[in-house]
Formats: sequence, structure tokens, C-alpha cells
Amino acid sequence: MESRKPFLPAPHAKCIFEYIYFARPDSKLFGHNVYRVRKALGRQLARESGVEADLVTPVPDSGVPAAIGYAEEAKIPLEFGLIRNHYVGRTFIEPQQTIRNFGVKIKLNAQRDVLEGKRVVVVDDSIVRGTTSRKIIRMLRDAGAKEVHMRISSPATISPCYYGIDTPTRSELIAASNSVEDIRRFIEADTLAYLSRDGMYAYFDGQDQGFCDACFTANYPVHFEDEGHTKQLHLFDAVSR
Repeated sequence: MESRKPFLPAPHAKCIFEYIYFARPDSKLFGHNVYRVRKALGRQLARESGVEADLVTPVPDSGVPAAIGYAEEAKIPLEFGLIRNHYVGRTFIEPQQTIRNFGVKIKLNAQRDVLEGKRVVVVDDSIVRGTTSRKIIRMLRDAGAKEVHMRISSPATISPCYYGIDTPTRSELIAASNSVEDIRRFIEADTLAYLSRDGMYAYFDGQDQGFCDACFTANYPVHFEDEGHTKQLHLFDAVSR
């Protein structure tokens, strides 16, 4: 038996967004427990962008570990001001905005008894288009929240993924063409802060080698002849046809 390797060895580029969102929190991924990494991201987020508040609430489910870490570091009580309906899937990959809007309405319910009159830090893993975050913040305010401070446990998403994830195009990503202040106004938060790129790698001793973070940096480990016009996978469009 003979093995032939026609290509030169290439460095690995592990998806950092697996730690932030995609992987199950009880997974051990690339040698690290995902739940512990997400808590560490939340703690780092609190160090970088703390704010006076009465409670921390996660956007369930993927925002829960980061919210726990944020609350522990900031020494602010953690409360579940948003309750998730587990019979609804992930909204950001739905093919149409009307479906995403409907999904948010039936996916989450705000608890007035927890939120009324409170200054709230709401922790989520990312902002993609911004429409879901705006609806969540309106939901919190409608339930009586006095202030809503949005905290994101990853850097701003500025670039699409071309490596197998059906993410939105660059023109649909709100952070690709808007400042943090512009996004804050759009989602109607009192304040908005993202985790820094350096903070994202703090758990890994600041070592970013071996990871792909192109969705946050536009630095693709495998380059394309014409990245400006690279086509998305559009998996849902293929299914609908």
C-alpha cells in the first residue's frame, strides 16, 4: 500500500466562532471546554466594558455562559429576564426577514416581574443584521426595563464566511458599514459594547495562531481570486428552488 500527498502541508485554521456560538456548550473543542471558554469571554467583556446595572440577563441559549461570566466578574445579579421557547430554531440563518421577525416573537418572552424598573445588561454572542437585537431590546423595554445596555461576547461581525456557514452577505452585516454608535442607535440600546479581538484570545493566552477569525477581521486563511465578488453558499435558496 502506498500513500501519496499531492499538496504541501498547510497550517490549520480552526473556527473561533465555534467557541462563541456554533458548538454545544458541553463540547470539548480543540482541547478546551466550550462552556468554560464562553464564561471566560463574558468575564473579559465585563472587564472591558462594565456598566452600572441592577441585573445581567442573557439572550438564551447561546448567550447564557457569557452572561454568567459577565455577572460573576461585574458582581451583578444574573436573572433570566428572557425565557426561550425551545421549539424554535436559530433565527439568524432563516432565509427571509419576515420569518426571522416571526421567529423572534415566538422564540423569546420577557419577564416583567424580573425586568420592571431595572437597569439591565443584556449579553448576547453576536450581532449579525441588528434586527433581532432591536426587537429584543424593545421587548425588554416593553416589559419595563429602565435602561438596556447591550454587551456582545465577540468582536463585530464584518465579513461573511465562505467556508461552509450560510452567513449573510457583507451588505447584510450591519457592522460591515456602520460604527458602533450607529448600531447602538439602530438597536435602540442605551449603550453597546463588543468584546475586543485581543479579549477574545485572552483565554488562549493571547495566542491567535491556528484560528480563523475572518468573520471579525476579513483576514481569510484561504484567499480567493476575487473576494469582493465571491458567491455565498445560499443553501436555503438552493433548497427553495
